[in-house]
Amino acid sequence: MLFYSIGIRTYALLVAVASIFNPKAKLWLNGRKNWRDKLPKTDKDVVWFHAASLGEFEQGRPIIEDYKKEHPEAFILLTFFSPSGYEIRKNYEGADYICYLPLDTKKNAKDFLAHFQPKTVFFIKYEFWLRYIFEAKKQGSKLYVISALFRENQRFFKWYGNNFRKALNQFDQFFVQNQKSATLLESIGITKYKITGDTRYDRVMENARKVKSISKIENWLQGEKALIIGSSWKADEEILAPFINENYGGKVILASHEVGEERTHEILKTFSLKSQRYTELGEEINTDTQLLVIDCIGILANVYQYGKMAYVGGGFGTGLHNILEPSAFGLPVVFGPIHKKFPEAQIHIDQGIAFSVSTTEELQRSFENISENLEVLKSSCLSFMKESTGAREIIKGFVA
Repeated sequence: MLFYSIGIRTYALLVAVASIFNPKAKLWLNGRKNWRDKLPKTDKDVVWFHAASLGEFEQGRPIIEDYKKEHPEAFILLTFFSPSGYEIRKNYEGADYICYLPLDTKKNAKDFLAHFQPKTVFFIKYEFWLRYIFEAKKQGSKLYVISALFRENQRFFKWYGNNFRKALNQFDQFFVQNQKSATLLESIGITKYKITGDTRYDRVMENARKVKSISKIENWLQGEKALIIGSSWKADEEILAPFINENYGGKVILASHEVGEERTHEILKTFSLKSQRYTELGEEINTDTQLLVIDCIGILANVYQYGKMAYVGGGFGTGLHNILEPSAFGLPVVFGPIHKKFPEAQIHIDQGIAFSVSTTEELQRSFENISENLEVLKSSCLSFMKESTGAREIIKGFVA
């Protein structure tokens, strides 16, 4: 564990240095200051859910809400590693206490777990903090992993990954997304797994059923369906702009991965269409506006209801964003070429309801193909999404 501890300390040092000029690093650092002084006291049974960031939280959210419904007397503890999860969900009403996970040191893990003494612990998808895992098991907690996803190149399956394999052996049950993950667990002697699929399918389909209308967008669209660009980065916009500026005649809604004045200004410069910011849409709607820029957070999942097709950002290296949200509304999806770590992307491609592109020319061909076969693709997309739900009920039946 020596090298692991050195790695953890080194990471913390690098974040401290980065916090001088990086706002997210500063949030990461400040959010963990004096954490012991902030911990609440409770006599209830504590059930702890840990998510790396926002995406992992959404995977765990159905299980959190089911558990709370079945056990209203329980104290739900929710921790995040990343500011992009904590800052957006710090006021989530489904948990009794929400905080950043303190750095994974021996003392932090011992103090944190001694305070809460969780009865049950759920790690979501892939984040495994060794000190916390060993200490939780030592204190008698039941340990589960929700929507676990494993790859051959992870440390658990390397010759030097003995401590990480030991950590996995502390878990009482793995709920894995696919057969490949199950096979990898078996290769290191772990058989306590159940193939459930991905809980995000349950989550996004539930969101689609309960979607809230956005009157300002409806007034602007006047019944038209738009091309939705979700969670875009600069690299995405560089291949989108030539096509949209020159060849796309319909309405476009764009929500960047990052909201801020500088980022919004950059987008407005990149696209030559008549544009308007969402926050500036007033009572008098300019229906001539072709591009609507979403310059606030928290509404993208609802915006997809107004689309006919979608482009989802992050596929040029930063990490593909959520393609299931638009798919839940039957929108065929286009994204960049780097998506190996996101199995849902290849599954969508194999189903014929998503397209991976590297150039503007490929992008244009994909959008033209979608437009020509829109109704068939929409029907196929909705059928696939409905068939992919069910993980929530399997896990609920196991841990209730």
